[in-house]
Amino acid sequence: MVPAEPSLPDRNDLLESRGYRITVDDGRDSFYALSIEDPDDDDAWVMSDTVCSLESML
Repeated sequence: MVPAEPSLPDRNDLLESRGYRITVDDGRDSFYALSIEDPDDDDAWVMSDTVCSLESML
């Protein structure tokens, strides 16, 4: 495990989120997932199963 690096103070820390419905087993099962990403950094993202996107929580 690598320790987190501190954020740069002059950055704009806007993140993007998207909700997905993922279907598996030839359509017999599905679940929802949430992706949170930094649009300026291809290595800064997290995905987790959840029930809704951040935008729908507002």
